[in-house]
Amino acid sequence: MQSKENILTCTEEVRVRFNETDPLGIVWHGHYIVYFEDGREAFGRQHGLTYLDIQKAGFVTPIVKSTCEHFLPLKYGETFRIVTTFINTVSAKLIYRYELFNQEDKLVCSGETIQVFLDSEGNLCLYNPEFFQTWKDKMGLS
Repeated sequence: MQSKENILTCTEEVRVRFNETDPLGIVWHGHYIVYFEDGREAFGRQHGLTYLDIQKAGFVTPIVKSTCEHFLPLKYGETFRIVTTFINTVSAKLIYRYELFNQEDKLVCSGETIQVFLDSEGNLCLYNPEFFQTWKDKMGLS
């Protein structure tokens, strides 16, 4: 369930690099998941929830599910926008939704990732870790 009160997003502009393309000059499909990570990293820097913050609190957040739908290709040299949205949930999870837009502002790709919290011993957290609940409170997501 998404909270309507405060939706957190981040927009990052990226240029397609040569090594991300296939012989046809279009981005290889596997790189879109990397672009999602670029979006998560930018989101964390902007909103104070980086992987280093999570690690410092004694947790890791492995991805347990990812989805990706492709609508249009990206080509070498093009720039595009990654819009990353945090999906608020009561569960002890990080859910991010992604939309990639090309230079013409057309939707190229969309997807979602779900991450769970593991403590320093590798145990699955069934409740929000204290640092994460504090962050959600600060962001108005409680």
